[in-house]
Amino acid sequence: GRKDFAYYLQSRSSAVFQTDINPAAKIGRGIFLDHATGFVVGETAVIDDDVSILHDVTLGGTGKENEDRHPKIRHGVMIGAGAKILGNIEVGHCARIAAGSVVLKPVPHNVTVAGVPAQIVGEAGCAEPSRTMDQMLNATGL
Repeated sequence: GRKDFAYYLQSRSSAVFQTDINPAAKIGRGIFLDHATGFVVGETAVIDDDVSILHDVTLGGTGKENEDRHPKIRHGVMIGAGAKILGNIEVGHCARIAAGSVVLKPVPHNVTVAGVPAQIVGEAGCAEPSRTMDQMLNATGL
């Protein structure tokens, strides 16, 4: 019934929009997907309310866990284009993930991370990065 229909919708959206969002993922309200092509969300991923996500972002598992194996993205987070957030880790409230970053460890609240692997490079630079969409690293005072 409903489960089959959910997987049918997933299949159609994958084909039409070039996304792969597992129907079991928990997604909040007010999500902004800017050019959402290439967006991948794993089965146990959680995206809280008011999160902004650019294109080519992966919220994936590492293949090392059996149960809860995908990221938890908290309220107000902004995720830049091409970022990969992997494993059962939390990205804290109002954090910023720079474009192209590979996040393998938990991210505290209100910070900006960048790089491969991602490291803290400064504060988030504003109260709610998901609303300002400021992607400049120098906005953090660096």
